[in-house]
Amino acid sequence: MLTPERHKLIMQLLKEKGVVKIQDLVDITETSESTIRRDLTQLEEGKYLKRIHGGAARLQGKLQEPSMSEKSSRNLQQKRQIAQYAAGLVEGGDSIYLDAGSTVTEMIPYLPAKEIVVVTNGLMHISALLERNIKTFLLGGFAKEQTKAIIGRGALASLEYYRFDKCFMGVNGIHPQFGYTTPDQDEAMIKQKAISLSREAFVLADNTKFSEIAFAKIGELHTAAIITNELDEEQQETYTSKTTIKVVTA
Repeated sequence: MLTPERHKLIMQLLKEKGVVKIQDLVDITETSESTIRRDLTQLEEGKYLKRIHGGAARLQGKLQEPSMSEKSSRNLQQKRQIAQYAAGLVEGGDSIYLDAGSTVTEMIPYLPAKEIVVVTNGLMHISALLERNIKTFLLGGFAKEQTKAIIGRGALASLEYYRFDKCFMGVNGIHPQFGYTTPDQDEAMIKQKAISLSREAFVLADNTKFSEIAFAKIGELHTAAIITNELDEEQQETYTSKTTIKVVTA
């Protein structure tokens, strides 16, 4: 089977299934594993798919944005592992910013409740923060129903009043060339501003976010360290050359 034919078949299978395994592609195309890996690398470089452990997955649409309830239920165990590690970075006396991300939400039960101050634009965080008696400030602005985030001009103006020791961010895409991205440009502006006001910035993202590119850019990879649950050897080499990465395992 010629290379263009294999590429066409791979893309057709991805369209139908969303995810394909390397071994299945080897069997279907009757070619070697090294050939299939080379095909996937070429297609990823062309931004047609993203490689995942043991195969490849279809890229999300640039404007695709799941609701907070949908995001909260995905990869929950991995998110909790990431969140617990991230919360361990918070020390007494810290002022921190918590972005309205689903993985960031999972940090709250693990935060040190005493002697920290939290600023957030995440409506979903408020109840859990107050239950733990954590001193909390909520940004003013427009309440976005889908992601339960406070955004807009009012939120940007509110941020100007604060400075942070650390901030913790959720993103929709992490790409070696295009950096951190999210579907909504207003949310991207809030994230970008909070990062700029923080002494240290951390992006909390499970492995499904890598190689994805959403519509609005937040910043380059070097602007924040990444906390994730899984990276293969090739990804480790690619991303660690651009920023600090902590891979949290069970």
